[in-house]
Amino acid sequence: MRILLSNDDGYSAPGMETLRRIAAALSDDIYVVAPEKEQSGASRSLTLHDPIRINKYSDREYSVEGTPTDCVMMAMNHLFKDKRPDLILSGVNRGGNLGEDVLYSGTVAAASEGCLLGVRSVALSQCVAPDGATFHWDTAEALAPNIIRKLLDFEWGPDVLINLNFPALPKVQVKGIDVTEQGKRDLSNLSIDDRIDARGREYFWLGYRPSFGDPPKGTDLWSVANGRVSITPLKLNLTKVALADKIKKAFA
Repeated sequence: MRILLSNDDGYSAPGMETLRRIAAALSDDIYVVAPEKEQSGASRSLTLHDPIRINKYSDREYSVEGTPTDCVMMAMNHLFKDKRPDLILSGVNRGGNLGEDVLYSGTVAAASEGCLLGVRSVALSQCVAPDGATFHWDTAEALAPNIIRKLLDFEWGPDVLINLNFPALPKVQVKGIDVTEQGKRDLSNLSIDDRIDARGREYFWLGYRPSFGDPPKGTDLWSVANGRVSITPLKLNLTKVALADKIKKAFA
């Protein structure tokens, strides 16, 4: 099985090292194309107004001076166009991608692009402990390979990717695995830090520290908050079919 690895935290991120080990448990045919620097929050953005440069580390490993979507597009359509992967793994993200995070996430975006290009794709994220600094990378590393093997036994459909989130616990404390729906946060701490630079010009830092709130059982937020792995199949076709059918009648 040929596996392509990418992420949004950057080629040298610790989560990429974890992802390499996860992939190595599944195959010895592994390629890496990841952003040169961190692209968290890039979503599915493309680099259209600047050149894209590629840095080669080996015949199988590259970094791209662009977004996660750029990485997968360059891998599939340029670098390895004659070596099409069977699976794309994106991550392991430094922090969870839960609820509406999936709309902002570059990690999910790389998997989404793979999905659109016809390759089964999985986004993997390791949630951060309450102290904001502790990451149990060994949890994702230990649990992900068997989860992915089982998922590959199923037919996902042409526009579906898998979003995996691992709780902020040591692997021995994980309480189980849930198949979940995408949740919705009811609490968040968004801060806009207003500063002045050395030339007297105003600038801003956005700070986003989401919290779980009180999510309903069955959602990705609930599972991770309760020490469980969340497996969420995400569908890229966003059409609300039932509403579309009703609207058709009004315009018939």
